Amino acid sequence: MQIRHIFLKISNTLVFLILFLVANSQTVNTGNIPIGKFQSLKAGLQELEIKGENGYIKVNVYSANIIRIRISEKVPADDFSYAVIALQTTTKTNIEEDVNSVKLTTDSLKVIITKDKLHISFYNNKNQLINSDDEFGTLTTGNEISSYKKLFPDERFIGLGEKTGDLNRRGNGYVNWNTDVFGYGPGTDPMYVSIPFFIGLHDSLCYGIFLDNTSKTHFNFGASNMRFSSFTVEEGDLNYYFIYHSGVEGIISSYTDLTGKTPMPSQWSLGFQQCRWSYFPDTEVLNVARTFREKQIPLDVIYLDIHYMDAYKIFTWDAIRFSQPENMLNTLKGMGVRTAIIVDPGIKVEKGYTAYEEGIKNDLFLKYPDGTNYAAEVWPGVCNFPDFTLPETRAWWGNSFKNYVDQGIIGFWNDMNEPATWGQKFPSLVEFNYDGNGGNGLTGRNIYGMQMARATYEGTKKLLANQRPFVLTRSGYAGIQRYSTVWTGDNTPTDDHLLLGVRLLNSLGLSGVANCGVDVGGFAADATKELYTRWITLGVFTPFFRSHKAYNLKDSEPWSYGEETEAIAKYYIQLRYQLMPYLYSEFYHASTTGLPVNKSLAIGYPYDNKIYYSTYQNQYLFGDALLIAPVRSTENFCKVYFPANNYYDFYNDKKFDANSEVIVESPLHRLPVFVKESSIIPMQRTVQSFDQKPTDTLFVHLYYGKLNNEITYYEDDGVSYNMESGVFYKRKFIFNSKEKSLTIEKPEGSYISQFKTIQLIMHGFDPALSDILIDGKQGSLSNTQKNMVFPEEAYKILYFANRDKVSVKTINLQNFNNKITLNW
Repeated sequence: MQIRHIFLKISNTLVFLILFLVANSQTVNTGNIPIGKFQSLKAGLQELEIKGENGYIKVNVYSANIIRIRISEKVPADDFSYAVIALQTTTKTNIEEDVNSVKLTTDSLKVIITKDKLHISFYNNKNQLINSDDEFGTLTTGNEISSYKKLFPDERFIGLGEKTGDLNRRGNGYVNWNTDVFGYGPGTDPMYVSIPFFIGLHDSLCYGIFLDNTSKTHFNFGASNMRFSSFTVEEGDLNYYFIYHSGVEGIISSYTDLTGKTPMPSQWSLGFQQCRWSYFPDTEVLNVARTFREKQIPLDVIYLDIHYMDAYKIFTWDAIRFSQPENMLNTLKGMGVRTAIIVDPGIKVEKGYTAYEEGIKNDLFLKYPDGTNYAAEVWPGVCNFPDFTLPETRAWWGNSFKNYVDQGIIGFWNDMNEPATWGQKFPSLVEFNYDGNGGNGLTGRNIYGMQMARATYEGTKKLLANQRPFVLTRSGYAGIQRYSTVWTGDNTPTDDHLLLGVRLLNSLGLSGVANCGVDVGGFAADATKELYTRWITLGVFTPFFRSHKAYNLKDSEPWSYGEETEAIAKYYIQLRYQLMPYLYSEFYHASTTGLPVNKSLAIGYPYDNKIYYSTYQNQYLFGDALLIAPVRSTENFCKVYFPANNYYDFYNDKKFDANSEVIVESPLHRLPVFVKESSIIPMQRTVQSFDQKPTDTLFVHLYYGKLNNEITYYEDDGVSYNMESGVFYKRKFIFNSKEKSLTIEKPEGSYISQFKTIQLIMHGFDPALSDILIDGKQGSLSNTQKNMVFPEEAYKILYFANRDKVSVKTINLQNFNNKITLNW
């Protein structure tokens, strides 16, 4: 009996243990909850909603090539987005249901959702599979929702905004969580900006996915697994837009249809900009500007960092260092130099300080759940922080710049807006208004910098009346391009960072941010003269061109590194201004198409394996014509790849064949720059700032090629919004290789061009060419070996004595308002 009792006791214990293990295994399994099987369908004209066992899928057709997918545990309610500004367009849509699936079809896409597991697949109108869920589909784990996608064998991933690493993201994982990362390294993640948008490429197909969720998001492109790619949200719905086009350009353009295009910048903001933490007192600021003018090194903007303020308090001036700010600003303006100031969000907790008192009175600050204002330490000491997701705060903040604007400041540099605080641990429980929708640190952090930039942009735009403000930001979210230029934060002066900066800018361009730049020369330490020199030459070929240096380090102006560096810097900065007609026209193109100015080769040649090689992944097109091959400051030779097109050496017209790999010289004075065949590049003579008008001749460089090509040349006054009322000058230049012609179309707009003549400079054409027909009438060409942009007396290392003969024709533009065709 006793033995039987013991046996029964053991048996019961084993049964209990088995039941316990089963129960716990079930608990573990149910930690990853699928949507489950299909239960019901609701369909509208361009949308459908599927109820599953454990959640809902809502599908909206935004356009024929953009499909929105929302997945949540509850019925998706009306929602809100800081990123998406586009409305759903009327699109022909067909929705079908059968025993196995639900199908939604447009002219471009077919979406199939299986009923057994509610897996989603996307096909094009040729029935090619573009993207599909992996076997895991969509899983909910706690508050997290993850979408697992099939990983194709040859699939590559590009974009994702400001992310370190290689051009091809395959095999890596990333987190979007805006963070102050001083002196970040080549593999640092996360960074300052979160743009949860990427482009996938496989089997000559491409697609884009924009995950519109401001919480911390995760992307895995086959990292630590060979099976799937995935993306995850930590809070809220899994809300993504699937974009399909036949090319990468179309995907970027559609993404910026959703989130907005980069507006036309002020032309002066495309000039050279000099910054230091910090120039003070006012006499030092003026001395730096005067030295630029004395040395005839072009300059348009100088910056004031945190030392211009009284105890680092925003909207104040230091009464000793800057006792008469208006006098300083007017003196700078008289030199053609504009002033930009740093703007930090922390408002010092100090009785009597106007910004603090107004914030308290109007209840404008971020709060703890108990209603008290969130406080943390940053530059001014203990600070409260404006809640930029509250409309009243944005309006107050923007109007607070009135005194600065009245004094003549037109540039506003938004920093420390991740938000950054000492300790770097912004509490998740801090509450955000989120435009009436409610949020906290988990959903508000990634949007904070963008909304600060928005408040700055909208406020200063209103105060400046008909002038375009210049806003620069370190932090942002998808759609930041609508409000601000982005710079890549506190980098370090190393060759690795020089090349990393290129990839960061190209990736931002792939993600809708056309206007972006780096701290040229490196911020966090002293650069060698060789590195500074190389970085200046490269900075010429980036959208935003600013040199910046940290506190308590050596001077970092072009003349600070010796005569040779000064000379090279001077002539490359001059080149930037000579290229202004080309660059400004490229920004017009960016503002209308959403395409970047810095163009990764993955845009034009996405399926060319070689562009992803570590040797070539830093190459990019600056605009449509100029191929830039970044190279370390320590290397006098580099290997360059010319994909699919013939190219000319920018300096001497030497021709390179398509699909060739060539070793070229790259001494410090000669950044490798090449021109794509059939390119048309408008240029001007050097000026010292935007306020100085160039000569009345526009130099149009035409490069021979077998491709037909056209550009839209664009001018306006460079500062106002009058172009929105038709006050612009726009005309097409069309090169037809087969017909041997260049057609200049009739101009559009009421703006009168600043140029009176065109000097056509023909590269790569038959040197014996001497005759030309202008609208069928005989003309003539003159031949010259002299470069028509750089003067012969230029510093010898920059004189292009080896340029082949080019044919030059000067055309009078007076009374030249009709279409004209040149034939040779």
